Amino acid sequence: MTDLAVDVPGVRIGAAPALRSILAPGGTVGRIAAAVLGPDARAVRAVLFDKTPAANWSLGWHQDRTIVVAERVTVAGFGPWTIKSGLVQVEPPFVILERMVTLRIHLDAVDATNAPLRIVPGSHRLGRIAETRIASIVAAHGERTCLADRGDIWCYATSILHASRAADPPRRRRVLQVDYSTDALPDPLCWRGV
Repeated sequence: MTDLAVDVPGVRIGAAPALRSILAPGGTVGRIAAAVLGPDARAVRAVLFDKTPAANWSLGWHQDRTIVVAERVTVAGFGPWTIKSGLVQVEPPFVILERMVTLRIHLDAVDATNAPLRIVPGSHRLGRIAETRIASIVAAHGERTCLADRGDIWCYATSILHASRAADPPRRRRVLQVDYSTDALPDPLCWRGV
């Protein structure tokens, strides 16, 4: 992954042949997703987050709401559409996101000051959360900080409310985030995959 862009918040990975065997259901990482979703789990999106002293951003509370597909095709219930890093992304019916899991592979240690993932426990069971409700849900449910050693993998529901602060002091924090699904998309839509 040395040819990926640097100094940007997240690099969306369209194809990663070197990672396929690791991310496959029988691979080192993929078997974790398969243990949760079953043997048909497949990697459908990957993003490399690389915080550095020069690119040390924070990200407010949100739900991940888009998937990456092979091409834009009009299908009822899918939209709006965007293109990020040349990849076609669409917001699917929320039920698809609710059945997905996300794995975060920590390439660096993440202590309390190195921009750990923050989650709102149970928020993945609340469906699609309107922006206007996020603050009250965080207040009602609280938050947890997900610390990690280098090499640790966190698995969580893709639809969970999550956020992260900037590292303080600024330093490197790399995480490979991979979304998994077992759903087939309605024809003629299809996953792009990783």
